[in-house]
Formats: sequence, C-alpha cells, structure tokens
Amino acid sequence: MIFSPVQIGKLKISNRIAVAPMCQYSAVDGVMTDWHTQHLMQLGYSAAGLIMIEATAVERVGRITHNCVGIYNDLCEISIKKTLDQARSVAPPDTAFGIQLAHAGRKASTQRPWEGRKNLTDEEDPWITRGASPLPFDIGWHIPQTLTEMDIEKIKDKFVEASIRSVKIGFDLIEIHGTHGYLFHQFLSPISNKRDDKYGGNLENRMRFPLDVFSSIKCALPKDFPLGMRITGTEWETGGINENEAITFAQELEKIGCHYVCVSSGGNTPNPKIPIKPHYQVHLAKIIKDNTNLVVRAVGMISDPQKANNIIIRQEADMVAMARAFLSNPRWVWDAAKILNHNIIVPPQYARRL
Repeated sequence: MIFSPVQIGKLKISNRIAVAPMCQYSAVDGVMTDWHTQHLMQLGYSAAGLIMIEATAVERVGRITHNCVGIYNDLCEISIKKTLDQARSVAPPDTAFGIQLAHAGRKASTQRPWEGRKNLTDEEDPWITRGASPLPFDIGWHIPQTLTEMDIEKIKDKFVEASIRSVKIGFDLIEIHGTHGYLFHQFLSPISNKRDDKYGGNLENRMRFPLDVFSSIKCALPKDFPLGMRITGTEWETGGINENEAITFAQELEKIGCHYVCVSSGGNTPNPKIPIKPHYQVHLAKIIKDNTNLVVRAVGMISDPQKANNIIIRQEADMVAMARAFLSNPRWVWDAAKILNHNIIVPPQYARRL
C-alpha cells in the first residue's frame, strides 16, 4: 500500500508518497529566500516519504525566470543548504529530500506565471536563450541560439558540478528534469529538435545529450547514490514523443544505472490536446513500469487518498507524487493515514489535530 517503504538505489524511503517539485518563483538571483524556508518547513513535517525541491537551474541562463532557484555558485549553495537544514529540523527523521536539477533552454527568460508567463520584454532584463534548434516555443517568443557541440559539453559540466554541490549540501536523491519542454525535452522531441548532427534526427541521436549528461553525473556521484529522471510519457501531439519512444528512453536510462523515473507529459508545445482529468498521466507511468525494472513515480492530479493508494495496489506505479494537493492541504499525508487506518508520526505540538 501507499504507506509501505520503497527502495531507490541505496535509499529506503519510508512511504510511497512524494511531494512533487514546485517552482516558487521567489528566489533572488538564484538564491533561496524566507519564502522557501516557510514553504519547505511546512512540507517537511507533512510526513511524505520524499520531498522534492523545485526545479533548480544549473547555470544562470538556465533559469525559467529571474526568480527561479539556482545551484550555480556558492551563494546559491549556501542558501539551499540553510533551507534544507531548516526543513529537516522539523521533518520526521526518515524523511528523504531530493533536488531536481534543470535547464530551461528555449523556455528561459520568461515572466513568472502571475505576471503573464510570456517572454521577458526589453524593459524586464531578458537574456539570450539557447536550445536544440533555432525554433521558438511559441509565436512571439525569443528565437533561441542553437547549442554548439562545445556548448553542449559545457552544459554537461554544469550538471555535473550541480550534482556534486547537491551531494555536498546533503540531499538524499537527485532528479534530472527531462520534461515539460525544458532543455533535455527539447533535444528528445522531433518537434523542437531539427538538428542534422549527432544530436538530431533519429531517436538514438536525440537521446544522446540527456543520456550523456546522465552518465557523466552517475560517474561523479558516490556509488549507488539515488539518481533518477523526470521524463515525458507523451507530448499529446502528432509527430511528437509518444509512448514507444518514452519506453525506449526509459530502457536506455535503466541500462546506464538510472534508479527511477517520474513520468509526466506535455509542455513542449503551446497548445497540446491534453485530456486534463484526475490521474490523466497514470497510464503513462504504468506503461513504463510494465516495460522496465525502474522504480516508477506517477504524477498529475492525484489527490484522493484511496485512489492514490489504489495506484500502488494495482501496480500502476511504485510511488505517487502530488503538488496541488499539498498546496491545498500540507497535512494531506495525515488525513490519508487516518482514512487508510495507518499510524504515522506527527509533531507532538500538532497531535491534538488528529
């Protein structure tokens, strides 16, 4: 059931509930602020087995917005460690914390969601974006510079450096962001990748960059350190990444030592035809689970405790991740435990709530 432990590499996670990474758009030049402290401290004592830190840029130009968290210098590292230590101080001792490392590629240099989510204007201090090909995300968006092979090598080094910093900070797990239209997704998708070199064309070539980066990170980490990737199950677009390509990519990740994947979808085109409804991506997780030996995390409008538990019971996924559910109710795990008749540890200061 959902409250049983799960093993990811050398890490034993106390239950199968994860807090999904949620961008807060509240950093200052990549540095976490008091907002992140209160956000992660309240999630810290949620009793979720795994808490993921938001998408964290491996270089300054890899941020989505001016206010995204980064891990590209010492100030960023210090702020993340301080925030993580504070979150751990109130969390159950067996809570695992992970970080999602990311690069926005052509979807960088944008406004925050509540400011419009468009490209930054000339008055908003934009920066040059880069991607697999010189194709903008949408009409009116910046045209990205095409990454050269030398650029690709430099970004690979940035991911490795960020991974080393993540271990130094004290994270239990690292996740590479490979979906939602960000840089690795841009290379994987035939919609956004029109290259004619070794990084474009057939699926083998389109997978090369993310797989090379993953392998390099793997080599730089301690033996069997938990390492996974968030991947695209489908783009919901004709001619885009489909379930078969997702299976192949997951299988290739498994071959090079990936421990788990979180299966999401979409985000690489402005108007995909996504059938938004509860659990709309769970079938994608099951497809990957049925075709690999990876630990698979499902995500996407999961909120009902009994139905979340059924995902695990029916072996559609090994874990479930939630974001909106925790924003609405940071005590979701406490309520789920009560519904499912499971005892959990809660802070004694709040025990009367139960």
